Amino acid sequence: MRFAILAACLVTRLAAQDTSAIDRGVRIGIIYRPGVRPGIVVLPGRPAALDSIRAIISRDLDFSDRFEEITLPGSDSLRISTRPLAPRAGTRGPTGGGAQTLGPNYPLYQALGADFAVDVAATGDTTVVTVHDVAAAAVRRSLRVRLPPVKDPGFRLAVHRLSDQVVQGALGAAGIAATRVLFVLEGKVYRIDQDGAEMTLVSSSDKEAMSPAWSTDGRRFSYMEFWAGHGELFLQDMAPGKRAPVFSTGKALDFTPAFSPDGKTLAFSRATEEGTDIYTVNVKDNCCLQRLTVGKFSDNLSPTYSPDGQRIAFVSTRPGLPQVYVMAADGTDQQLFAPFDYGVTGSSNAPEWSPDGQSVAFHRDVGGTLQVFVLDVRTRTVRQLTSVGRNEDPTWAPDSRHLAFVSDRAGYRQLWIIDLETGRIRPLLQRSGARLPSWSPRLPEGTAVNP
Repeated sequence: MRFAILAACLVTRLAAQDTSAIDRGVRIGIIYRPGVRPGIVVLPGRPAALDSIRAIISRDLDFSDRFEEITLPGSDSLRISTRPLAPRAGTRGPTGGGAQTLGPNYPLYQALGADFAVDVAATGDTTVVTVHDVAAAAVRRSLRVRLPPVKDPGFRLAVHRLSDQVVQGALGAAGIAATRVLFVLEGKVYRIDQDGAEMTLVSSSDKEAMSPAWSTDGRRFSYMEFWAGHGELFLQDMAPGKRAPVFSTGKALDFTPAFSPDGKTLAFSRATEEGTDIYTVNVKDNCCLQRLTVGKFSDNLSPTYSPDGQRIAFVSTRPGLPQVYVMAADGTDQQLFAPFDYGVTGSSNAPEWSPDGQSVAFHRDVGGTLQVFVLDVRTRTVRQLTSVGRNEDPTWAPDSRHLAFVSDRAGYRQLWIIDLETGRIRPLLQRSGARLPSWSPRLPEGTAVNP
């Protein structure tokens, strides 16, 4: 009976909703002090063929939430330096100091509040992106790359990587532009760029699918498909788009896969008539099925590995309502992880460990609706992150400061992204009905676009 109820609940989660438009984002829940972040300007310029690159980079820098973007109108005066060229030996300029150079107008950028300026130019078939340090009136970093044609499927991801290099060059921090989010919509697995573009179907069958999860190297993912009342797990490569069933699955209801950091092991939930428990399997050698929990009168599900691979957080109903527990990767030392108050705190589900290892995000029932919470791993204290509408299924960006989640705050369920440092929140997807997001790591070079 428990098997049938769980299967019905899982299918119900795939219901579609209405559609709406994306706005630029608002700020909620966290006090934000303007002026703290460095100002940055993406310089207008020629040729117009580079405008698409400038637009993508500008949006990526905005969505990084690390800069205050400054918008400038196109004008030659924005590039004329106030500093004259030094005269060559035996010559004199118009004022005895040489003619003006055509270059960045650092004094103007500084007057407008910019700390950095980004220039996009072309030399032959090479795109040159220059990051200027405005205060030092000098080049901070120069990037040269041959981009695919605009209509090439790999064009946008290549530009996203440039954006990440701009962030690295300016602040010494890794960006998140070259990442994607997997999610389920109408029973299929899709992926979308972190800026809301390039929504693409990636599951390769007409079966009902759910529970997508990225490998830690970003080269493959796993998900579950319903087959004749059972749930079978699959591994799918991003490069060739080939997929294969996971060893020893498909005879029960197997779901919520999670890769170990080294990619060798897949943890997952298995539901049978006896209950739901967590198992692992060696997906490198297709062997070694291991049961980590023995529920008896409780269910255990939704595993998520710590970044060092030493621990697994999961959901257990052993307290009565589902709550977040933790255990060693071999199944020993199982204990409560996220504290709760008996009779006061509602059920907790969908934990995900942050890439930096310091936090676990999950959703919890608060007064009859779901809200996103974050657990501090060191202190084991929790804080509520959302309060408007119903919010669930959080997933971390690789910078451990952004979360994607599902919310109906706009009147219907769709994907949103929140920056934990500034409190800025923005919708990710125009389509409604998206569920169960999984944010990728930073995608490596050579990641295919059309699996």
